[in-house]
Amino acid sequence: MTAAPAPVPGAALAGRADARRNREIVLRTAMRVFAEEGLEVSLGRIAQCAGVGAGTVYRHFPSKEILLEAVLAEHVEGFVAAAGRWAARAAPGDALFGFLLEVIEKSAGRQHVCDALTADKGWPRAMLSAAAQRFHEALDRLLCDAQQADAIRADVQVNDLAALVVGGAALRSAHRDRVRGTRLVRLLLDGLRTPAVTKAEAFRDTSSLQRHETAAHSVRYCAECGARLRIRATGRPPRYCGPTCRQRARRRRIAG
Repeated sequence: MTAAPAPVPGAALAGRADARRNREIVLRTAMRVFAEEGLEVSLGRIAQCAGVGAGTVYRHFPSKEILLEAVLAEHVEGFVAAAGRWAARAAPGDALFGFLLEVIEKSAGRQHVCDALTADKGWPRAMLSAAAQRFHEALDRLLCDAQQADAIRADVQVNDLAALVVGGAALRSAHRDRVRGTRLVRLLLDGLRTPAVTKAEAFRDTSSLQRHETAAHSVRYCAECGARLRIRATGRPPRYCGPTCRQRARRRRIAG
C-alpha cells in the first residue's frame, strides 16, 4: 500500500497568504469600480477588472451585497485611521477641521459612503455597523478636544458633524470647479468655529441697550459677545448666550 505523500512544509501558509492577497485585490478593485461605474456593476465585471476568476470573487464574497458592505467598511475604517493621524499631528481645532475636509473630499460623489457614515438603515450588517460606530467615536473625540480648546461652538454635537459631512460632500460634488467647491466647503465649516470676540470694550458694553429695553420687547444682549439673548417667561434673566461666553468672561475677571 502506497503511503500518502507528506504535506509540503509551508504550503498551507502560502495558500492562506494567496487567499488574503486575492481578497485584497478583489476588495481594492471593487472600491474603484463601484466609485467609477456605480453600484449596479456585477461581480463578474469586478472579477474581470481584478484579473481573477469569478470563482475567486464568489469564494470571498458570496454576494454583491456582502462585497459592497466590505467595501464600505474598509472605506470607513480608513477614516477612523485618518482621525488618529490628525489628532496626533495637529492642534485640536485644526485636527477636527482638517479631518472633516479630508472625509468630505474623499466622500464627494459617493452617496453610498455618505449613507454609511449616517448609519443608513439599509445596511444593518455587523461589519459596517461596527465600522460606523468606530467612526462616530473617533469623530466625537476630535470634537470634544476641539471644544475644550474653545475652537468650535459648544452647542455642536457629533451627529451634527456627521450630517455636515454628507451635506459638504454633496456641495463639493455639485460644483463643477473643484477649487471653488472646496472653498465653499471651507466656508460651510467656518460656521462651526467659536465666534471671534473683538477687544474693543464698546463691543461688549451693552448697558445702553439694556437701559432702553421695553417691557413689550424684553430685548437683552449677551454681556460678552453682544449676541441677542432668548428671554424665558420665568426664571432669572440670562447674562450670556452660552457656556463659552460665560467661561470667557470668568477668565477675564480672574485675570483682572
